[in-house]
Amino acid sequence: MLELLQDDVQFVGVFTTFEGECVGGIVDSYKYIGKIQVFVGRTDEARNVERFFMGQCCHKVQTDHGVGLDGSTIHQMRCSSLISCIELDNGDERDGTLTKVRYNVIFVTAEATPYSKTGGLGDVCGSLPIAFATRGHRVMVVSPRYLNGSQDDKYACASDLEKHINLSCFQREQEVVYFHEYRAGVDWVFVDHPCYHRPGSLYGDEHGAFGDNQFRFTVLAHAACEAPLVLPLGGVTYGEKCLFLVNDWHASLVPPLLSAKYRPNGVYRDARSILVIHNLAHQGVEPATTYENLGLPPEWYGAMEWVYPTWVRKHPFDTGATVNLLKGAIVTADRILTVSKGYAWEITTPEGGKGLDDLLSSRNYVLDGIANGIDVDIWNPVSDKLIPFNYSVDDLYGKSLCKEALQKNLGLAVRPQCPLIAFVGRLDYQKGTDLILSAMPEILQDDVQFVMLGSGDPVTESWMRQTESLYGDDFRGCVGYTEPMAHQITAGCDIFLMPSRFEPCGLNQLYAMRYGSVPVVHHTGGLRDTVESFDHFTDEDERGTGWPFSPYSKESMLAALRTAIKTYREHKSTWKGLMKRGMSKDFTWDSAAVQYEQIMEWAFIDLPYAG
Repeated sequence: MLELLQDDVQFVGVFTTFEGECVGGIVDSYKYIGKIQVFVGRTDEARNVERFFMGQCCHKVQTDHGVGLDGSTIHQMRCSSLISCIELDNGDERDGTLTKVRYNVIFVTAEATPYSKTGGLGDVCGSLPIAFATRGHRVMVVSPRYLNGSQDDKYACASDLEKHINLSCFQREQEVVYFHEYRAGVDWVFVDHPCYHRPGSLYGDEHGAFGDNQFRFTVLAHAACEAPLVLPLGGVTYGEKCLFLVNDWHASLVPPLLSAKYRPNGVYRDARSILVIHNLAHQGVEPATTYENLGLPPEWYGAMEWVYPTWVRKHPFDTGATVNLLKGAIVTADRILTVSKGYAWEITTPEGGKGLDDLLSSRNYVLDGIANGIDVDIWNPVSDKLIPFNYSVDDLYGKSLCKEALQKNLGLAVRPQCPLIAFVGRLDYQKGTDLILSAMPEILQDDVQFVMLGSGDPVTESWMRQTESLYGDDFRGCVGYTEPMAHQITAGCDIFLMPSRFEPCGLNQLYAMRYGSVPVVHHTGGLRDTVESFDHFTDEDERGTGWPFSPYSKESMLAALRTAIKTYREHKSTWKGLMKRGMSKDFTWDSAAVQYEQIMEWAFIDLPYAG
C-alpha cells in the first residue's frame, strides 16, 4: 500500500473481495484537497481489481453528484478532484476519453433536449454538454424555463435554487429566478421569468413569432452571464474563468456583455466566448431604437449596428438602421464555430452569408467548423426499441426484415428487390421539398417505392396526400412527425434523400448511414462534409458512403438517384460495402467534443476581445 502522507482524512469508498479482503480505498483530505491518494492492496489480480475499483468509484461519484460509495457526501470541488485523481492515476491504460485540460464550460442556448426543442439546436445542446462532462469538464447549460401554458412539466426534476436576482435591461430591473437539475454530469440551469410562461411554442404561437423575442433572449443572456458568479452549485460557483459557448442569435448578447459590461469592471477578464452558428438565416434583427434596451453602453452601438441595403427598404424615409444581435457576437466573440466545415466556408460567400459575409470573412482567422454528432444510444440499430428488428454492421439480416415490416405497415407491396427511397424532415423551401415535388413522376417511373414523412408547408402536405391517391402502389406520404415512424423509415429504406438547398450540418443523413441506408444529398454544408462521394468506376469497395449531387437542380438529383438505384439493383456486393462503411463511421458526440477542445484551447491562448 502507498503510505498516507497527510492528516485529517476521510474514507469515501472501500471495495472488498467476496472473501472480505480489503483491496482498495479512496482517501479525501479536507486539508489537502489536491492530494487525494488512491491505494490498492496487492492480490493475484491486483491490476484488474484496481481498474474495476477505479471505474466503480468514478461512476458513483459522477452519477450521484458527489456521493461516496459509503453514502457520504463529498463537496463538489473535492468530487471533481477525486474524479481527476482517479482518471490520472489510471491514465496509462485509459482509452483517450478524458481530456488533459479541464474547463468550466457554460452553454447558453434557447433550447436543450429533453426540456425544450424545435430542431437540431435542441439536440446539440442536449447531447454535447454530456459529452464534455464525460471527458472531465465542469459543464453548465443555461436555458429558459418554458412553461408555455402546458400541463406537461418537463422541468419537474429541477429544483428552485431560491436565488432571485435583478437584471438591468429594457429600462428597468428584471427579476429572474434560477432552477437547477444535475443530470448526466451536467448542471442544467433554467432561467425563470414570466415571459417564458405564455402559451405557444418556444418562439411564437399560431399568429407567428412573439413580438418580444428580443426581450426574452436579452433576459436569458444577462441571466447566463450572472449564473457562474452567483450560483453555488454543489457548494461552489463556477467563477470567472469560464468558457461561454453561445448558440445562435438567442444567446448572442453574451459576448458583447462580457466585453462591454463585465471586463471593464474587472470581471470575467480570464473568460472566453465561442459563438456557435447553427443557422445564419436567423439573426435577431430589430429596429435601431431598441439598442438602449440591451443593457450595453452607448459607445458599443457600432458593434451591433446593421444597415439594410437600399433595395430592401420599403419607405423613402427608412434609413435601414437596425441592431443585429448575431452580428454583435460575430464582432466580439473570441472564436466562431459553425456546425460543419463546409458551412463555415459558405457563410463567407455572398450566396451563403445572409448579408454578413464580409464581416465573417474579416474574422475568418477565428472561424472554423465542427460537424455535429448524434446520440448513438438512441440511434443504434443494434438496440433500438422503436424498430421491429435489430441488426448490426456484421449482421444485416434484420434490416431486410425492417424493410418488409415498413412496407406492410404502410400498405405497400412487399418487394424485397424494389429500391425503397425515403425523405424525413421539415417540409419547407430550405429542405428542397419543391425539388422532390417536381421530380416525383420521373422518380416513380424507375419502378421504385417512395416514402415521405414530415410536416410544414401546407401546400406540400396537400401534395403528399394527392400523390398518394395518384400513385397508391408506390408512394406514401405521412403528414406529421413521430419519433417511432422516423426510426422505422430510416431503418427500412434503402436510399435516403436529402435535397436541402443549404444545410448547416444535418442529422438525418447521419442517422441514415448509421442504419445502413445510403444517402443521396445535395453537395452543400454539412452534407458535403459527412457524406463521402462514391464512384463505382474508381472506388470499387474501398471508400464512399453515398452520392452528393451538384449543381442544385432536378436533373442533377435524378442522375444521382438513378446511379444509386442502378447500384442497388445490379451491384449487391458494392451496395453492401456502402452500407457497412456508413454504419462504421464515427459520428459520436465524443468525437465532436475532442475537436471542440482544440478550439477552446486556442480561445484561451489568444487575448480576449476588448473592443
